[in-house]
Formats: sequence, C-alpha cells, structure tokens
Amino acid sequence: MAALADRVRGRGRIAAGLLLNLLVSICIVFLNKWIYVHYGFPNMSLTLVHFVVTWLGLYICQKLDMFAPKSLPPSKLLLLALSFCGFVVFTNLSLQNNTIGTYQLAKAMTTPVIIVIQTFCYKKTFSTKIQLTLWVGAKQHELQVNSMQLLYYQAPMSSAMLLVAVPFFEPVFAEGGIFGPWSVSALLMVLLSGVIAFMVNLSIYWIIGNTSPVTYNMFGHFKFCITLFGGYVLFKDPLSINQGLGMLCTLFGILAYTHIKLSEQEGSKSKLMQRP
Repeated sequence: MAALADRVRGRGRIAAGLLLNLLVSICIVFLNKWIYVHYGFPNMSLTLVHFVVTWLGLYICQKLDMFAPKSLPPSKLLLLALSFCGFVVFTNLSLQNNTIGTYQLAKAMTTPVIIVIQTFCYKKTFSTKIQLTLWVGAKQHELQVNSMQLLYYQAPMSSAMLLVAVPFFEPVFAEGGIFGPWSVSALLMVLLSGVIAFMVNLSIYWIIGNTSPVTYNMFGHFKFCITLFGGYVLFKDPLSINQGLGMLCTLFGILAYTHIKLSEQEGSKSKLMQRP
C-alpha cells in the first residue's frame, strides 16, 4: 500500500511539473515575441537577463533551504553552460526573426538531430520505440545533483559568457542596448520574461532529470500545437490546412507514444513478476 501511494505521489509530481512547464513555456514564447515586436529589446541581452534572474531565483531558493548547493568543478560544467547558452540565444534569435510557426518547426527538429548525435558521437543504439538519454539528464546522474543544484552553477557561467559576448554583437549603453533608455513598461515586461524564464529553465532540468528526454520532447510537440494556434490568434500568423493536419498528426503521435510507453512499462512489470 505504501509503495502504491509513493507511485501515485511520484506521478502527481511529474504531472504537476509537466503542467507547469506547459504553462510557462507557452507564456515565454508569446511574451518574448511581444517584447521583440513591440519594444525591439536585443536578443542576447534578453537571454542574459534570463540567466541572471534564473541564478538570483535559485540563490533565493537556496537561502530558503529549498535545496543545498553542491560543490562542482567548473570544468565539468563549462561545455554544458556554453551549450545551454547557445541553445537559448539561437532559440530567441529564431523567435525574433521568424513567425511562431517557423520557430516551432525548427524546435521540432531537435529530436531527430539528438538521435543522430547520440548515435554517431556516443555510439548509442535505439530500439524502434523509446530509448534515449540526453546530455542534461546524463550530467545530473554523472555529478549526482538535482535540477536546482545543476542549474545553480550553470546559470551564472552562462551569464558570464553572455556578458563577455554582448558588447561585440549589440549596443550596451546606446539606444536599443541593454542599458539604454527604455520605458517602464518595457523594463517590466523584460523582468517578467526573466522570472518566467527561471521557471522554464528549472522545469526543463527537473523534467529531464525525473522522466526521460523523449518524454520531454514528445511533450514539447504538444506545446508545439498549442503555441502554433496561439501565434495564429495573437500575432495573426498564417495557419494553413497543412499545418492543421500536421497538428492533428502530432497529437496522434503523442497518443501513440503514450500507449507504447505504458505498454513497455507493463511488459517490464510482467517479466519481473514471472521471475522465480
């Protein structure tokens, strides 16, 4: 009975984490697009704000004893920080210069690219169904840290990298720069974007560390459908019949993945029960 209660609580936590990620991920896309369209805030500077606010949020969480920092060697996190930094910068750059539909399509290509990288760089093999380990999840297990502990060190490292890079690509103190003249409404929107980015970053790390990367990516396809529809409603992005059919196919794929995943889990349980 206790084991059943633990499983129910565990599934409840995962469902809550996925729901939080769903809400904040959709919100951050629309909010960032609004900032780019209506205020013209620079991309890399906005990403820098995101990482700084993320670190400040984690610092507050640490002071409230929500987690205990763990000493980690910077060399172990340098490449991860650089990769995550590049991921967010180029994601925001795509959002800044493309429609939400094109932006979401580019993000949807991450799953096949991840499979190719894992196959050729890490010599991993995959079943025809579901088996995949992403770098963030592997790093958490390698360093024996949770999502907050890992992000607590990654965020300031990414912030430092962007702090060095921003002056080479964007104005700093001039008009249109991060320290240039901005309206109060623009600054409030950027700050709100940073707070939501903190929640997005934390939920991404938590989901990958507590489920599987494929689960996160399949869940991302569901967000893809909602975000595409939201772009049509809020920013009048064109939504063709082909895109509508694509959304239905995506939802069908999510349902099929869920069915396969549950079938695999039931099969594993049956094998364990049959062992003498």
